[in-house]
Amino acid sequence: MSSAEPTAAEPTEAGRTEQTGPAVREPGRSPRPAVPGPSPLPGLAESARRLADATTTSTALVADALARVEATQPTLNAFRHLRAEAALAEAAEADRRLAAGERLPLLGVPVAVKDDTDVAGLPTHFGCDGERPPAVSDSEVVRRLRAAGAVVVGKTNSCELGQWPFTEGTAFGATRNPWNTAHTPGGSSGGSAAAVAAGLVPAALGSDGAGSVRIPAAWTHLVGIKPQRGRVSVHPHSDSFQGLTVNGPLARTVADAALLLDAVAGSHPEDLHRPPAVRAADAARRDPGRLRIALAWRPPLTLTGAGPDPEVRRAVTALAEALARLGHRVEEARPRYGLIGLSFVPRATVGIAEFAARHPEPALLDPRTRSALRTGTRLGGRVVRAARAREARQHRRIGALFDTSGFDVLLTPTTAAPPPRIGRFDDLSAWRTDVAMAAACPYAWPWNVLGWPGVNVPAGFTRSGLPVGAQLLGPSRSEERLIALAAQLEDDRRWFEHRPPV
Repeated sequence: MSSAEPTAAEPTEAGRTEQTGPAVREPGRSPRPAVPGPSPLPGLAESARRLADATTTSTALVADALARVEATQPTLNAFRHLRAEAALAEAAEADRRLAAGERLPLLGVPVAVKDDTDVAGLPTHFGCDGERPPAVSDSEVVRRLRAAGAVVVGKTNSCELGQWPFTEGTAFGATRNPWNTAHTPGGSSGGSAAAVAAGLVPAALGSDGAGSVRIPAAWTHLVGIKPQRGRVSVHPHSDSFQGLTVNGPLARTVADAALLLDAVAGSHPEDLHRPPAVRAADAARRDPGRLRIALAWRPPLTLTGAGPDPEVRRAVTALAEALARLGHRVEEARPRYGLIGLSFVPRATVGIAEFAARHPEPALLDPRTRSALRTGTRLGGRVVRAARAREARQHRRIGALFDTSGFDVLLTPTTAAPPPRIGRFDDLSAWRTDVAMAAACPYAWPWNVLGWPGVNVPAGFTRSGLPVGAQLLGPSRSEERLIALAAQLEDDRRWFEHRPPV
């Protein structure tokens, strides 16, 4: 592994195994030591290329992915459900289609999705304990994955209702970070991040309601894209978590993340938000031009006094200096976040309450979830409507960084801290969990309130080898600019050359 080394100066100041059906089962999860294994699967684009060139088969790739998941489940615990029989049958069909000359962007490529996403025939537990009936149909994002030819091998772990930046719970145990299994991969898309970082699948989908793609991407050395609200449908939900949550890709490279984004992007007729299409894969091959980039160290007001850990600051400083060396103008700046938390809290807690109220056995929910349910119930109605009504003013105030001050991109740490140890949040009350979480992850959530896009890029490693990341954030519908810039950084820093120990 390599880490971002300290540099001379910072940029200057300016303005389970139980059968649930013939094709569905939970992977094993008994504890036993990790053993050496084969090298990771090829990436998404490379897998698609090899399949099109007939240098491999979908059956081989899918069987390999399933074997890797089973081998690592006792240590990483990345998956809640596998579709072993169904996935192998779909792979065999993909091989027949490929042999007949059919070509689709992801035909025969194995991928994973987060367990907040409906896959027909599998329950959607969303990190919760208890029994749930199998989904009767695919969510829109899974329908689009299948239309692109992908083979969904299983569903990855999420913390309960996606609330926390760690993937641990009584329902499934703890999902662990491939770089150091004593630490969390983050959350709530921690299972997807662990699966991709460990090379179990070429790429995976997560969801991001307060950083839940970007935070685990940062803590597992991945590219994670939070798209513009509406870019990727959340159907069968029309406005998930009061508009905070979007689906997005996790991958080892920008090109792979962009390819997955293109495959799943698009709206359902019942969606409320329908931004115009982008061409993410094309953007990943495009020069971003010379950009003016604002570097912000100060997070929004969280009342925790949070600031970046020195090792996070060192790594993000080195990344900012790389951007300057690539020809961009990087200046320190302070976005006018205002009291944006007053809008986030009602929307987030009402969203949790809406999901928690659907659980058939509320007593099985974490006490912190039940606390959020009570809070969200109190803050529903007029309070959450008022919180949402403030969004237009927040667009203008924070957007002045781009519209008035002339910056093209905002660069911040993705998290203030490196990945915490497993169990760090155990036995904390709801309030103390929120405080600890806000201190570790104060940077990501404002962009969920705004609905604007952001991309986590790997920023390097702490001296003990834990990954940290940085966010490239932009105004409305700026994915192509952010992806082009991330791809330029990747060409320079070549983070994909660094993999976790097997």
